[in-house]
Amino acid sequence: MDNILKRISQYRSEEEQLAWSGTFAEYLNLVREKPHLAMTAHSRVYEMIKSAGVETVDGQNRYMFFEKEIFGLERALEKLVEEYFHSSARRLDVRKRILLLMGPVSGGKSTIVTLLKKGLEQFSRTEQGAVYAIEGCPMHEEPLHLIPHGLRPEIEKELGVKIEGNLCPSCQMRLKTEYGGRIEEMRVERVLISEDNRVGIGTFSPSDPKSQDIADLTGSIDFSTITEYGSESDPRAYRFDGELNKANRGLMEFQEMLKCDEKFLWNLLSLTQEGNFKAGRFALISADELIVAHTNETEYKAFISNKKNEALQSRMIVMPIPYNLRVSDEEKIYAKLIGSSDMNHVHIAPHALRAAAMFSIMTRLKESKKQGMDPVKKMRMYDGESIEGYKAADVKEMQNEFLDEGMSGVDPRYVINRISSALIRHDMTCINALDVLRAIKEGMDQHPSITKEERERNLNFISLARKEYDSLAKKEVQKAFVYSFEESAKTLFENYLDNVEAYCNWSKIRDPLTGEEMDPDERLMRSIEEQIGISENAKKAFREEILIRMSSYARKGKTFEYGTHDRLREAIEKKLFADLKDVVKITTSTKTPDETQLKKMNEVIKRLIDEHGYCPTCANELLRYVGSLLNR
Repeated sequence: MDNILKRISQYRSEEEQLAWSGTFAEYLNLVREKPHLAMTAHSRVYEMIKSAGVETVDGQNRYMFFEKEIFGLERALEKLVEEYFHSSARRLDVRKRILLLMGPVSGGKSTIVTLLKKGLEQFSRTEQGAVYAIEGCPMHEEPLHLIPHGLRPEIEKELGVKIEGNLCPSCQMRLKTEYGGRIEEMRVERVLISEDNRVGIGTFSPSDPKSQDIADLTGSIDFSTITEYGSESDPRAYRFDGELNKANRGLMEFQEMLKCDEKFLWNLLSLTQEGNFKAGRFALISADELIVAHTNETEYKAFISNKKNEALQSRMIVMPIPYNLRVSDEEKIYAKLIGSSDMNHVHIAPHALRAAAMFSIMTRLKESKKQGMDPVKKMRMYDGESIEGYKAADVKEMQNEFLDEGMSGVDPRYVINRISSALIRHDMTCINALDVLRAIKEGMDQHPSITKEERERNLNFISLARKEYDSLAKKEVQKAFVYSFEESAKTLFENYLDNVEAYCNWSKIRDPLTGEEMDPDERLMRSIEEQIGISENAKKAFREEILIRMSSYARKGKTFEYGTHDRLREAIEKKLFADLKDVVKITTSTKTPDETQLKKMNEVIKRLIDEHGYCPTCANELLRYVGSLLNR
């Protein structure tokens, strides 16, 4: 308890240390030393994203800012950051546009906006992202707005900054009444962006047009003080507490923007293009804020079909946010959502989430025109797997084949609902891939809004995901069994290398027992190579590649071992497993195993638990299931 209170006290102390208050003259000295303090809201968001780090993978920039929460959208996020945020930060005309994130439901649009808001809150607490405002200003206004327009060109040059915008009505009055026009004495303070405290972040959500008031955006008259000040045009009789007021210096989120009544959107025409908006009986009020909205594709198509919306449409930058198309990233999405629940007591077997992810991804893929390409191959290639007969260039070609790929299909929310259904079934201590796929299928049977054709298509994808899981399950058991025969695997590996070396060097090999010279064992080499789909025509190139790799390791003084070449190791394991298949079949399917079989079963189960993440329940179920597959 004391430790918790100590941490709370320390946090409060750190927050207090961030506080700063001084005169405008003192603030000018700060800006002279650190011109970045006067950056725009768009620059602040870009610097925030960039400060988290950037990695370049296969020629594509990955922004670490999004890494922990958004999975599989690297291409969309790279486009978003570089085409909108970076351009806006450089004061290009793009900053005068509304950023509209458009995509299917549960695709990550809201998560992106939430990350930007949370990120701004944290960034404003750093030295690089510090925000200073006129003390007491309801809009947390940039203090440089105090400088008269006639002096700005000269001062901009001296400070190395650009000053845009006018004083809000409230600060104009205070400058006259409280400070007698003495700009240098006006008080300035450091502010921390906070959604809870309505500083630098505004959120507008559409509701009933009859009850929603434009004051939600632009503020309203304070009727309790109007008799005191006598005029609706007196800033003291007005509450500058609309979402557009409070979002100044930061970010304004429009939730489901295109569902808003038109009168709410009209305010954005001037705000986006000129950086100001109209409120009450005042001159245009300056606002420096990034406007980000999100909507689904149906709403967007309805919006652009209405000619009355052309002016607003021309002030938008539309960024498509599709579904993720990589199985491994889809697994991360499900793991993240389940991880935040209270279902940690139910064990999720390995590959259970992967089976669901494979189904989801296949529903989102478009049918490629590339010869021989089916949904499973495409899914595996998108996930980074190598498929014989295709190259990395084919992946890029397929990604560019359909611009709207990923904008339809089964959404993660539906799949998580079905996984949740499987998790909460009574007396369940563990769920496996078959439980998950069964729950998804049951959901399809009960789904009221899908057509018969969609249902049939999705059931086919469930079947394909099941086949892929069957292959994974057999491979998992294969690895566990082969481990027990590791010496056999290493012997087979050495034997293969001896034969490959002799084949490539046009030489013979010597029988270790008789000393007799023999030709390389073609049958042995082919029995291993065929396990990973090496064709008769491709065998020479594969063997030469192995020999080159062996030579390269030898030159560097390293040993070419059993686990060095992934594909060759896979081939050896498959060959050994094929030879052991009868042993596995008998061991896993017998109802009354003898002592030797029982010992072998226990070894395999222990291996599955210790090294593959299974629990005793799902390890036993896996062995029974693979036994049934082998007996078919």
